[in-house]
Amino acid sequence: MSETVLYDVTDGVATITLNRPDAMNSLTVEMKAALRDAVTRAAGDETARSVILTGSGRAFCAGQDLREHADNLAGGRGLANTVRDHYNPIVRTIAEMPKPVIAAINGVAAGAGASLAFACDLRVAAEKASFSTAFTKIGLAPDSGMSWTLQRLVGRAKAAELLLLGDPVKADRALELGLVTQVVPGDELQSTVRTLAAKLAAGPTIAYHAVKQALDHAATHDLASALEKEAELQDLCVKTTDHQGATTSFLKKEQPVFEGR
Repeated sequence: MSETVLYDVTDGVATITLNRPDAMNSLTVEMKAALRDAVTRAAGDETARSVILTGSGRAFCAGQDLREHADNLAGGRGLANTVRDHYNPIVRTIAEMPKPVIAAINGVAAGAGASLAFACDLRVAAEKASFSTAFTKIGLAPDSGMSWTLQRLVGRAKAAELLLLGDPVKADRALELGLVTQVVPGDELQSTVRTLAAKLAAGPTIAYHAVKQALDHAATHDLASALEKEAELQDLCVKTTDHQGATTSFLKKEQPVFEGR
């Protein structure tokens, strides 16, 4: 794996770290390919029951590396199909992963970097973090799923405002809008996220996956279809060791121990 993206699993938590701190973790082709490999690895890693996505240095991710992009434009290559080959599979893998994914937003999240954060299930931001859709600032449309994720987080009207104007949103305002789950002091970010990820890793992984599937389905279907999807997922969950063990523990007034199966 490229050194531009780090991967570690400790105590059931996989941590994926964007690692180009001198370039604010802006995304080159090499880094996007490495990130695609890392999220795919995390999705299938049986030792990982929750996932953290974060950045090294002072930024979470500043989005597309514009120096590389300028070279592509000069060479007549444009985006060189990177949206379809890199961004789209990365975002789909994060969103569809059968385990919870937490974005630990340590600084600026702009453009595709913000899209990566929005694709995660939970977002915890440092007080100095900020978000910017950024695309229209350089004459581009949104990509990496932002047109889908952003309006589901803040509503269509606010999403339109954020996408059209592209102005930065500071962490406290992001919390008010519902863009993030929690805002903490910068020096507490990693410990807060590790505690949250450990809690999720010790939980009922199959049920968490069912929650993600139910929400995704309901976002684009009518009530009758959502009800049927819930019934289908419930039929799967009721057969799990986790559900059966938790039911027994409840009756015995004991804390359940979830095994993720």
